[in-house]
Amino acid sequence: MHDERNRIEERAERLHTQRIQPAIYAATVPLTVEAWQAPGEPVPFEEAAAAPYEPFTMDTPWGPPWGTTWFRMAGEVPAEWAGRRVEAVIDLGFTGDWPGNQAEALVHLPDGRPLKAVNPLNQYVPVANPAQGGERVDYLVEAASNPDILADDFARPTPLGDILTAGDKPLYTFRRAVLAVLDEEVWHLDLDLQVLRQLMVHLGEHEPRRHDILHALDRAMDALDLDDVAGSAAAVRAVLAPVLARPAHASAHTVSGVGHAHIDSAWLWPIRETKRKTSRTFSNVTALADEYDDFIFACSQAQQYEWVRDNYPHVWARIQESVKKGQWAPVGGMWVEADGNLPGGEAIARQLVLGKRFFIEHFGIETKGVWLPDSFGYTAAYPQLAKLAGNDWFLTQKISWNQTNKFPHHTFWWEGIDGTRIFTHFPPIDTYNARFNGVEMDRAVRNYSEKGAGTRSLAPFGWGDGGGGPTREIMERARRLADLEGSAKVVIEHPDSFFAKAREEYPDAPVWVGELYLELHRATYTSQARTKQGNRRSEHRLREAELWATTAALHAPDYAYPHAELERLWKTVLLHQFHDILPGSSIAWVHREAEAEYARVAQEVEELTAQAVAALGAGGPRVFNTSPFGRAEVVRTADGAPAFVEVPAGGSAPLTAAEPPHPVQVTGHVLDNGLVRVEVAADGTLSSVTDLRANREILAGPGNLLRLHTDLPNCWDAWDIDKHYKNRFTDLLDADAVTVVEDDPLAGAIRVTRSFGKGSTITQTISVRAGSSRIDFETDIDWHEVEKILKAGFPVDIRAAHSSAEIQFGHVQRPTHTNTTWEAARFEVPGHRWVHIGEPGYGVAVINDSTYGHDVSRTVREDGGTTTTVGLSLVRAPRIPDPEADQGRHRFTYSLLPGASIDDAVAEGYALNLPLRVADAAGAPEPVVSVSGEGVTVEAVKLADDGSGDVVVRLYESRGGRATGALRTGFPLAGAQVTDLLERPLEPADTDEQGAVSLTLRPFQVLTLRLERAGDGR
Repeated sequence: MHDERNRIEERAERLHTQRIQPAIYAATVPLTVEAWQAPGEPVPFEEAAAAPYEPFTMDTPWGPPWGTTWFRMAGEVPAEWAGRRVEAVIDLGFTGDWPGNQAEALVHLPDGRPLKAVNPLNQYVPVANPAQGGERVDYLVEAASNPDILADDFARPTPLGDILTAGDKPLYTFRRAVLAVLDEEVWHLDLDLQVLRQLMVHLGEHEPRRHDILHALDRAMDALDLDDVAGSAAAVRAVLAPVLARPAHASAHTVSGVGHAHIDSAWLWPIRETKRKTSRTFSNVTALADEYDDFIFACSQAQQYEWVRDNYPHVWARIQESVKKGQWAPVGGMWVEADGNLPGGEAIARQLVLGKRFFIEHFGIETKGVWLPDSFGYTAAYPQLAKLAGNDWFLTQKISWNQTNKFPHHTFWWEGIDGTRIFTHFPPIDTYNARFNGVEMDRAVRNYSEKGAGTRSLAPFGWGDGGGGPTREIMERARRLADLEGSAKVVIEHPDSFFAKAREEYPDAPVWVGELYLELHRATYTSQARTKQGNRRSEHRLREAELWATTAALHAPDYAYPHAELERLWKTVLLHQFHDILPGSSIAWVHREAEAEYARVAQEVEELTAQAVAALGAGGPRVFNTSPFGRAEVVRTADGAPAFVEVPAGGSAPLTAAEPPHPVQVTGHVLDNGLVRVEVAADGTLSSVTDLRANREILAGPGNLLRLHTDLPNCWDAWDIDKHYKNRFTDLLDADAVTVVEDDPLAGAIRVTRSFGKGSTITQTISVRAGSSRIDFETDIDWHEVEKILKAGFPVDIRAAHSSAEIQFGHVQRPTHTNTTWEAARFEVPGHRWVHIGEPGYGVAVINDSTYGHDVSRTVREDGGTTTTVGLSLVRAPRIPDPEADQGRHRFTYSLLPGASIDDAVAEGYALNLPLRVADAAGAPEPVVSVSGEGVTVEAVKLADDGSGDVVVRLYESRGGRATGALRTGFPLAGAQVTDLLERPLEPADTDEQGAVSLTLRPFQVLTLRLERAGDGR
């Protein structure tokens, strides 16, 4: 036989795309269109319905950036269309096929009910099937003219990312608004051809099946009447039917498909637009569920459900009905799909608590898995927290984006820092926006790492990132691929069903221990520093408010614990932990609003805390310590003067000066407090730091060396920092001034000012205080650099085999060498409040109050000693997607802690992030709880969410070893229960004869206790 593949394939492609697809709509009549441009922000339906409309013609430009145009459309189904399937087809002037980053619209009926959305590959609105003829069509269409921020693949900066800079030039040209007859036979023929042609080209040229399909296509094209495509479509389909009917091989891989519409809660659009995106996508999903009984849609992010509930009651009712029918599957059990590295431990707990509780309360469903397909790496704390929230499985896809190393598993057990394991799956289809095309189906099988042990994988399908969701065409492809020779088998099912089957067939799946580090998007630990600082400070302020509100509720009879206010504020913080907000990868509008929201949270939380402290009564100045560790340190009084005080953990003490162990001495540019001696060089770096207790110089080079690197990654500017950034840099060694600014027995400080680059300045106050070996660097930067990153380096005379970085409820160790590509790829890593390096017998910690990114490297000096350098990433200057990212003022503090153990790093990390509070109050009661036992650390103290008055305490083992101890209460205790994160009892807690709760913790174990108050305390 002659090889005619090229002829047949080219023939099939031309006839398919040029003759068959244009015939899908058999006839059309135009709709009458009128338009009204809403001024400013979106308006409610009622206002739009009453607005004055003007005639609008096709091919007219419309829609300024971020604008809203309402279109009134009207028409009538022709009588001759009776018995046919009639749809409205609306093309707003779409660009490309991605629905999330361009014009979108929601179609309403005249009574205000949302009907369906339109986007590039979902332009239809059902009218009648079958039509009677004469049906009247009246729509009000809310069209959003969102700009295409992703144009040219982020090739250049754009002002379109903020309504303040985007201008008002119309972005789109309206192309079509018609009533049309859908020729279902031609439509199905199009889908038959899509599936077969895509399958064919991904089969090997030696495969008989490829040639069977090829020649069937040739015969089918012979059956196509080019003058009557509609009339011959059935005959063409009949020719193709035998090759579509051949069943899959018995050993074919199974792809479990579930509908999905990844909707970034903000990214290339602001939060206000996401609220509208949810209504559009969810309207389409519920409409699709009505059309396809076998359709199942998985949807995470309780925040988005709440937006729909509050703003779109008709859509909310349709969701509830779909859930009841089993076609809508709430998943994930989190408030939003948060960043996987940066939220604090208690914040991740609240993500899980508020998310799961929302689904339980509104749908009677307890979700069983964590659904995080798109976050930029995943903390090793997740397995434990997920299990403590009642989850059985974990799903992500993002690790397939690794820059260097291919992750070895797709189905595995993930073991966290405490030893908890959770069954985990990475879809080998390598997308959470699958469409079941030939490329994806081929990749799902070829890529699957568990062949020979597992036989199935998951495929979330539907348009996503900006929403859109599944389409009827995707569903039709899935049906054709359910049992088709040469292809994996597609079955539509609930994610819980997939995970149960995968675990049953593969119970001994391999184990991955530790963090799921994404070898990409490493700059998300640093970009948009003010957003990150707002998150960190909000988390700690909320901890403080809850502790003192609990104290007041226990001891002030007239005080009411502010349950609703705290939950509302927590929800705001949790929303902004979304995986494109907190990482700093959104447009300018998003981060501008985030900074404003954090300021509002700070003000409201401060008011709540002040009210709680005031409720304890007036009586004189007291010092309040929110930290879980007792503190003896210098505090500033109301007039700014320093005072040395001692305050118990979680308690308070009078502001009475205690005697410090050794006064601070300032001699020239040397600070000495008897614990450390710090020498500041003329260039503003540290020339020496001596640990006087150990009689040891800790520096192996200039300390606090500020290094300005060129920072232009290969792509994804806000997301990425590529290894070549290290190759080009300028050390900031020209100090404008080095000045002593405080010389007091309790505190000494030297201020260093610098100017550099494009008009940037940095002022640092280097300080030591009596009784503390911590050296603080209070930093004030006016930043105007472009495509740069500023790092602060501490070269330490320590031979550290690994670094330890704080994560949620513990820490992880990372090698300082680069023996393998896995270690070399970790050239920038995340940490929370501290990073520690050490050798046997001695260690040093670097502590911060707002940054996350850092690097740790090691080199050997000519004298044979080893230098281990910690580099804190302070601020970046990417230009895409926000061309003004990080420009302007930044204020933060980081610290050097010589002679530090892990325990010291933990305690000082809390101290820096939870400054002592001075307030007028009566003699405060003893702390709500106090704990004994090394490594036993209290993370949260609050009243139970159910309003019972029970006290909830969350604590953990912080050193990485076993811990025993006891918890004692500052109130009469009636009983204690160990609970899950949702505060549901698991088992009674052990108590001793004195009423103390006995504690036995494994390394990094998180424990939640519910404490019942005795007597009148309730």
